[in-house]
Amino acid sequence: MSQTSLPQPTLDSLARLLVRFSLPETLASSFTRLVELLAFDPLAPTAVRDPGRIVDEHLADSLVALDLEAVRAAAHAVDLGSGAGLPGLPLALARPGAEHILLDSNRRRADFIARAATDCGLANVTVVAERAETWASGLGRCDLVTVRAVADLDVVAEYAAPLLRPAGSLVVWRGKRDEPGEERGKRAAARLGLEVLEPVEVQPFPEARHRHLHVMVKVRETPDGFPRRPGMAAKRPLGLRA
Repeated sequence: MSQTSLPQPTLDSLARLLVRFSLPETLASSFTRLVELLAFDPLAPTAVRDPGRIVDEHLADSLVALDLEAVRAAAHAVDLGSGAGLPGLPLALARPGAEHILLDSNRRRADFIARAATDCGLANVTVVAERAETWASGLGRCDLVTVRAVADLDVVAEYAAPLLRPAGSLVVWRGKRDEPGEERGKRAAARLGLEVLEPVEVQPFPEARHRHLHVMVKVRETPDGFPRRPGMAAKRPLGLRA
């Protein structure tokens, strides 16, 4: 598809997004192609198909993590449960000097992500069709783990902690603050060698409300026994244990 397959208001929104995050105009064609794929490719694993909503709810919501120094500075990042490649693909476009690994256990989703990365000209993306708990080559490798729309905080903390290097950061996209969920996340983090920072309220687009980025930093080695076998983090979450 050509650039003209998107309506002009969508192209204008994309241009404003590049300005907002100080990204070069040369990225416009790649971001345009990503919107086209998400909007029009029947195999794209997303329920959001309106191009304008994709710019706001997918691209802007992904790129808002650039407000965090931990995201801007990371050299080796992994996006867990990447789905349609979000937030991994937009962040990889914005950070061409960093290595981005997009992890999704579903082969069809992983195939879409790989094709999208190629279509968008991304040379810094590797797609891995594997669960976080079984991805042995990623253990202790990552400066940054990103997680959007995957599971509760205590569950994703267990997925991420073994993958992080010392001082590496986990960034989790969440909506409205949830005190019980946050407390479970803190209990899990304490067992996993993670320190929980104060959630950062963000506004990726003007109509967005109650959006937060939750950050955990690896301050100690994750104990032996993690990761547990696949499914255990969700079946028996650490945050529910005394």
